[in-house]
Amino acid sequence: METQNLKRCAWCGTDPLYVKYHDEEWGKPVYDDKTLFEFLVLESAQAGLSWITILRKRENYRKAFSDFDADKVAAFTDADVERLLQDAGIIRNRLKIKATISNAKLFLGIQKEFGSFSNYIWGFLPDKKPVHNYLKDHREAPARTELSDAIAKDMKKRGFKFFGTTICYAHMQATGMVNDHVEGCIAR
Repeated sequence: METQNLKRCAWCGTDPLYVKYHDEEWGKPVYDDKTLFEFLVLESAQAGLSWITILRKRENYRKAFSDFDADKVAAFTDADVERLLQDAGIIRNRLKIKATISNAKLFLGIQKEFGSFSNYIWGFLPDKKPVHNYLKDHREAPARTELSDAIAKDMKKRGFKFFGTTICYAHMQATGMVNDHVEGCIAR
């Protein structure tokens, strides 16, 4: 089906990578721990940068961080940090790289405590169901909510880094915990 004349959220523009991400992933509920970890890594890397920058480096992140295998990333050493700092395919920020490794360890701890990371994070939502916002314009979407505040606060208490309330809300949008597609969008 030809979709180029149909309505999309304006934020994705016309960049083919952004359009594909918008149409196929953004706002679709994710319950798979590996994918939730992938977005945790990517959203944390995005802090202070544009999402398209990270999307363009996504495959490099996949290679650099062992196909987003939390067990493998949690076992990374100082030598891995130094190797990653030389990898031009990712954001070479020592604090973000070290946070990714630390966050992987914390992610595994949550899996043990709750049975899965999905159980933990979706457990913040009523009946573990997505929140559907009805926006006329993408600029109406909040940067944070009381729910993202609560999740980010709990994760910070557990030791997570680069996952404040704004990054948390972006993670919620990316993984479909919240649906912020505008009314009439083909991906709604």
